[in-house]
Amino acid sequence: MKPWPQCITAIAVHLTVRLTKMEFEFKCTSCGEVHRGIPTFGADKPLSYFEVPEEEREERCDCGSDDCVIDEKWFFIRGCIEIPVHGEEEPFVWGVWVSLSEESFKEWIECFDKEKRSHIGPFFGWLNAWLKPYPDTINLKTKVHLRDKGTRPYIELVNHPGYRGGCWV
Repeated sequence: MKPWPQCITAIAVHLTVRLTKMEFEFKCTSCGEVHRGIPTFGADKPLSYFEVPEEEREERCDCGSDDCVIDEKWFFIRGCIEIPVHGEEEPFVWGVWVSLSEESFKEWIECFDKEKRSHIGPFFGWLNAWLKPYPDTINLKTKVHLRDKGTRPYIELVNHPGYRGGCWV
């Protein structure tokens, strides 16, 4: 685990964070309000979306808040990597995108609006996110665990030497 000053320096690029008595306070880049608690970081679109030339995105990409399809053959869903924070009840959350096979994506779409869906899956996927400051996070193997309606899927990293038991080591 990195010392606090390095962690805060790494995330301060996107967010102003102040740590006092193990209580986080930050100004949200989405709404501009000051919030208390563990900040979360995420992307509105998968990395692959930004590989499509900007002038072609409207025609080639069909993206919602939780899913994205590119060229009708690349399928992505949004989920959460949750990292426990020592001394805190809430985990630190990376909001990430994962690519799924067409078959898994169709199954995910079919159950998206269901109240109970945590019994479906898990699905295999590839991480489609760059989690700075960690090296080599693009295309890591994942398992996508659905949760009941209203909660984005939990993303489990599989066989990454720097990630064990929900913690970066």
